[in-house]
Amino acid sequence: MALVGLFNIAKNYDVKQLLKGVDFQLNEGERVAIVGQNGCGKSTLLKIISGEVTADEGTRVLDKSIFIDSLDQNPTFSEGLNVRDAIENELADLSNAKQRYEELSNLIAEDFENKKLLEEHSNISNYLDHHNAWNLDDKIERVLQEFKLKEYEYRDVNTLSGGEQRRVALASLILKKPDVLLLDEPTNHLDVYMVEFLEEILLKEKFTLLIISHDRHFINSIVTRIVEVENMNIYSYEGGYDQYLVLKEARMQSMAKTHNTLLKFLKKEEEWLSRGVKARLTRNQGRKARVFELREQAKKDPTLIRKMQVDLEREKKSFNRDGEKGVSKKKMLFDIENLHYKIAGKNLIEAFTTRILQKDRIAIVGHNGSGKSTLLKLLLGRIEPNKGSIERGEFKIGYFDQHREMLNEEKTILDTFCPDGGDIVDVMGKNMHVFAYMKSFLFPEEYMQKKLGQLSGGEKNRVALALLFTKKVDCLILDEPTNDLDIQTINILEEKLLNFPGALIFVSHDRYFIDKIANKLFIFKGDGVVEESFQEYSEYLLIEKNINELYEIEKEVKAVRVDLTVDPKPEKKKTKLSYKDQRDLERLPDLIEELEAKIDELNTCLYDPACYEEKGLVNVADELKKVEAEYEEMSERYLEVLEMEEELG
Repeated sequence: MALVGLFNIAKNYDVKQLLKGVDFQLNEGERVAIVGQNGCGKSTLLKIISGEVTADEGTRVLDKSIFIDSLDQNPTFSEGLNVRDAIENELADLSNAKQRYEELSNLIAEDFENKKLLEEHSNISNYLDHHNAWNLDDKIERVLQEFKLKEYEYRDVNTLSGGEQRRVALASLILKKPDVLLLDEPTNHLDVYMVEFLEEILLKEKFTLLIISHDRHFINSIVTRIVEVENMNIYSYEGGYDQYLVLKEARMQSMAKTHNTLLKFLKKEEEWLSRGVKARLTRNQGRKARVFELREQAKKDPTLIRKMQVDLEREKKSFNRDGEKGVSKKKMLFDIENLHYKIAGKNLIEAFTTRILQKDRIAIVGHNGSGKSTLLKLLLGRIEPNKGSIERGEFKIGYFDQHREMLNEEKTILDTFCPDGGDIVDVMGKNMHVFAYMKSFLFPEEYMQKKLGQLSGGEKNRVALALLFTKKVDCLILDEPTNDLDIQTINILEEKLLNFPGALIFVSHDRYFIDKIANKLFIFKGDGVVEESFQEYSEYLLIEKNINELYEIEKEVKAVRVDLTVDPKPEKKKTKLSYKDQRDLERLPDLIEELEAKIDELNTCLYDPACYEEKGLVNVADELKKVEAEYEEMSERYLEVLEMEEELG
């Protein structure tokens, strides 16, 4: 069922047109991510859907029975509220409904034939079911714990930092469970454990969701569809981020094929046009105009095709986690011995010993406030350890921080990169024209004379990162480099970092980015414990989650008190497989093999324009999703009966 619909939407800001001829529909139960380059109109599209912004043209259709709510980038709270009050204040309607439900239950017990009471009771019950609001107190307690707000529970909410206030607002929203939830960069200011909790809630509570996010792992985990804003319009791709890459590549191949056909047709038309006099006849002016139109289209499409191709190639690069092979000796940059650091009575680093070498690419990960950025400051020599030592070799460091301290907001982009005049920059030993270099960071030429103070936060981050790669350094130290960047810019950053010949040390919560770049992890576990690991971060988190689940199961088992006086009857032991189990054991291998062949066939079709154009791109993708689900189900069942057979001997 469609909850929100946009038809032929257009929107301009000043002289820039952001959206033109946009059609969009959000159905109940869908979880849709909006992606695209910064400034392309993602937030504008979200605000038109919410009703916060009115389109210049087109129609917005809304199911009037639904409630839409969104996460404010800068939430505001009433004066005098503590954190718990602020959350409970947002849940007043649900609390009142629950109270009324209990009142009605008591009234019905005395007058169980009152139809009016029964109808109201049923309506409120459905309302509480829809919002899953039966155990609000327990849910508030859990969200306080998971979003690390418990320690601020009774503190004035207006004294918290901006990131903490956003967590309070987000906690209220997910507990309220509006009919449609709109989230703009919800994972900003969340550590990876908070993001995992958010994913769990959004999936478990079956939200209808529309998000803007650059967190590709988050997108891949929760969305059912991706909408990309590009060239003032939108393009829809079914599935998560991995499926989006496949479908976008297929679209690119289709565009390339169409373009080749266009060129062949254009060649024939150009031959006709070159014949001369006939082209000047009135009756041929329409055909002549079409030739010029085709000519312009032919100029335009290769740029678009090439842009998409570059984005996809960046994304497909291997993770290259092992670093450069064949290096027998690596230069030692930092020799860390028995490092201790404590502040305000809190242990951040205790007895940490390690070495950082020339080709290391180290991600520093862990909970917010656990000491990650502190380690960067210790490495930079900006603070001194309480105990232990950091021996530094002879080398140069390039540093990127969240406050962009290397930028002078009074300077233009051109002055920043060419302070001594000219228009050539040295990028890792290669001379480049500054316009071409900045274009690789998605800046048009007209931005060169803009002062940095006029740029958005994301644009300033792009300038700071671009500037970093023009410095002759042996080691890059980066603090949350992907904040405020769109996915295209993150892809560019990843490409630059993978080609950087020196050491890389960075703090990040972006799991996709960490997996792609890092070959080593420094994991801040809390209470001063820092652990080293050579696993992919997503793999480490999965193992950690499994261990925690086993620990919880173990606790539950220990909590069970067995009554030793009861002598339960022993369960009758099975001596052979049931007819159904035996039949599944025999037939499933062939069925699984057929499904594997079907999956290969559908994947091949997705890479063949002739195939997916005939069958329909979305149809092929949907069929692949269904076949993969069936394959998973059959595989699990086959493993189950195999285990049963082994147990029976």
